[in-house]
Amino acid sequence: MRLEPVNASSHAPQARPATLVLAALGVVFGDIGTSPLYTLKEAFLPHYGLTPDAPTMLGVLSLIVWALMVVITAKYVGVIMRADNEGEGGIMALSALAERTLKGARGIYIVGVLGVFGAALFFGDGVLTPAISVLSAVEGLEVAAPALAHWVLPLTVLVLVVLFAAQRFGTDVVGRAFGPIILLWFVALAAIGIRGILLHPQVLAALNPVWALRFFATHGPHGFFILGAVVLAVTGGEALYADMGHFGRRPIQRAWLYIVLPALALNYLGQGALVLAQPGAVDNPFYLGVPTWALYPMIGLSTLATVIASQAVISGAYSAARQAVLLGYLPRMTIRQTSRDAFGQIYVPTINWLLMLGTIATVVGFGSSTALATAYGVSVTGTMLITTVLLIVTTRHHALLPRAIYWPLVALFVGVDVAFLGANLAKFFDGAWFPLLLGVLVFAVLRTWRRGRQLLQAEVLKDGIAIDEFVPQLMLAPPLRVPGTAVFLTSQPGVVPKALLHNLKHNRVLHERNVLLNVQTRPLPVVPPTQRLVIKPIGDSFYRATLHFGFMETPDVPLALMRAVDYGDICFDPMETTYFASRETVVAARHRGMPIWRDVIFAFMHRNATAASNFFRIPGNRLVEMGAPVEI
Repeated sequence: MRLEPVNASSHAPQARPATLVLAALGVVFGDIGTSPLYTLKEAFLPHYGLTPDAPTMLGVLSLIVWALMVVITAKYVGVIMRADNEGEGGIMALSALAERTLKGARGIYIVGVLGVFGAALFFGDGVLTPAISVLSAVEGLEVAAPALAHWVLPLTVLVLVVLFAAQRFGTDVVGRAFGPIILLWFVALAAIGIRGILLHPQVLAALNPVWALRFFATHGPHGFFILGAVVLAVTGGEALYADMGHFGRRPIQRAWLYIVLPALALNYLGQGALVLAQPGAVDNPFYLGVPTWALYPMIGLSTLATVIASQAVISGAYSAARQAVLLGYLPRMTIRQTSRDAFGQIYVPTINWLLMLGTIATVVGFGSSTALATAYGVSVTGTMLITTVLLIVTTRHHALLPRAIYWPLVALFVGVDVAFLGANLAKFFDGAWFPLLLGVLVFAVLRTWRRGRQLLQAEVLKDGIAIDEFVPQLMLAPPLRVPGTAVFLTSQPGVVPKALLHNLKHNRVLHERNVLLNVQTRPLPVVPPTQRLVIKPIGDSFYRATLHFGFMETPDVPLALMRAVDYGDICFDPMETTYFASRETVVAARHRGMPIWRDVIFAFMHRNATAASNFFRIPGNRLVEMGAPVEI
């Protein structure tokens, strides 16, 4: 863990600060930047029982502003972004960092489970964010032209289909326009906010946190539930940490403090001022605060902003999926790099289409942003709380700030996160069950794959032969040798790979050089080139090799082996190297390691995993796969 800016990392961007700030605007702040579309409207829906009088409005606005200050400014910008895992952020990166600070197996297991559940909630957020963001933007048509209200859902589905279908082309070119568009969006937010504040300047009193305390004093325990709406203002905060590795800590901090926070605060205050001056505007204070001549352009800009916000979450889901694959929580998937220059711009087809189906089903099922708002928030607050817990585990012996400041702040963060989560869980039967269900399903899949892999490896080991015993026995009656190098992929470095045994059994030959290769993912974003490959001789031209990759890297086995120029007589010439891999067929069996339904899920995932030739970038014409059925 380093306390320096991420720009010092080996893969950190080297562009000018102003360029990075603009780029960060387009990728990092799209989600939180579109929250004004629905946050204040949600706070005054009938089920909260609030009337938009001056004391209540000032209290709600004060809660929103100070939520931004405490959760985003103090927690993420001020503290959590200092806890980077070799320059990378995000809940899985933090989980890997926390595991490295622990020694006991039980603690590591618990932290691992927390990290996986947080990642599962993040995937659920990847379904909800595009749904509520795009739907709330298109609903501006109901204000501009009420007769077009029945077109809101079809247009939303159309925008989502186009958005997900375009993912395969990558965001390298389109991404250059993201920053300027979002900058224009924040300028528009500030302008609309100032226009509203001029109608009722007294609303600026909400900057005083006393109004937030008065709100709770006035409304009693019932006022606690309004936090379920207030939390909508901070959705997207996790993106600041998750995308830190792409832009660096300082550009994100500057973008937040100098552009995003002032624009959001002005807009929320302006919406509140408009409602105090015109109580009827509470039905949609965002669009009703836009001048009539600018309404249609604002709907268009809002739609663009929400598409960009959705793009950021979708890209985050791709990155989280790659981390999960490399850390052993998901099967191998096709991962395509969409840019030669931009680190992290990838496309994962399986995740893309699953997100699209889930998002469209969510839009159609809930029908409106108001209904979706009741479901939105649980996954976000759950992820935030888990992030705080992992931060405490990581920094329990090494505070990121002076201890007299750090630990009171951390206690405040835990209290706020618990309050937000509790307020959202109170909406369980109104829709909050949906993101929880999504999270539990994704968590079950992630843990099933992890556990299934462990059981599969245990079954393979039962009949395994130790490599240290095998090679001396083989030398007693050596088989025919053929020219070239054979690389046997194995997940068990000390055991003879099944592919090697099958090759001897059926082909009765060995290559001149035989390398038993184990590919490992280390809890680091990027492994230094000097630590990439380790080769040790076993005897009789047999070698044990280990390739190390980071959880943010795309493994390229042939390229990594070709760079092994300092290992004596081992040659990894692409035209003289053949790769052998075992591909077991998993058979679900009752009364074994997992319940039968988990066995069936694991068998399905294993059967549909991307072939090793694709995932490890191995040419198909240089790969031989052999396997046999295995019961788990």
